[in-house]
Amino acid sequence: MITPNLDDCHQPVVELENVSFSYRGQQVISGLSFSVKERDFVGIIGSNGAGKSTLLRMIVGLLPAGAGDIRLFGQPIRKFKDWERVGYVPQKNAFNPLFPATVREVVLSGLYNNKTLFRRVSKSQQQKCDDAMEVMGIESIAGKRIGELSGGQQQRAFLARAMINHPDLLILDEPTVGIDAKTQADFFELVTHMHQHHHMTFLMVSHDMGMVENYLGKEPKQQNGSIHFYVRHSHDVQNCEVPDLQHSLS
Repeated sequence: MITPNLDDCHQPVVELENVSFSYRGQQVISGLSFSVKERDFVGIIGSNGAGKSTLLRMIVGLLPAGAGDIRLFGQPIRKFKDWERVGYVPQKNAFNPLFPATVREVVLSGLYNNKTLFRRVSKSQQQKCDDAMEVMGIESIAGKRIGELSGGQQQRAFLARAMINHPDLLILDEPTVGIDAKTQADFFELVTHMHQHHHMTFLMVSHDMGMVENYLGKEPKQQNGSIHFYVRHSHDVQNCEVPDLQHSLS
């Protein structure tokens, strides 16, 4: 029996080639080359100011790379249009807790873009919202203002927002900051369960070294400056097409 090479049968989702970024004349990221493949879970650990959040913001198109190339699903990021394939949960400090929106409105906003911003929400979109809230266990608080929620509830709402389009890539920027230890553990268990049971790729910045190492291993796969990349694969070998050697030789 031929065992297929997993690197050959799982396509790259994110590709970085010699990516650099400077802020106010200071080099934050320098010459970073890294590839994230289908169903990888990549944990990013680093000191404050190392460029972790900057890296994620470049990957989701919020910041242009100073140098180098970024590709999403094989396309240069400047040409990439299928943003519904990417879910993004930014840092909690990017959120205004006084923003007058309910949980349902926050989750529904994950469907909006320049084309749909002023359209009426359809029944199918409402159903997507209901499904996302149910998966995250927040359907009972759909009518509450987002600022009234606990930190853990808010993160579940933002995760539901990122999940509403059933993305192929989910990007999380320190999703457990500011919530208690038990809620952190529950949230991380939820995310890892999603990775194990859904065909999704995860990219997560975390400050919790223990949780990252427990799931992804103690040795980083790669390092760039102060940024360390930990990687776990959930590749099912049976999903790879194994060449028929006898047929190919006939």
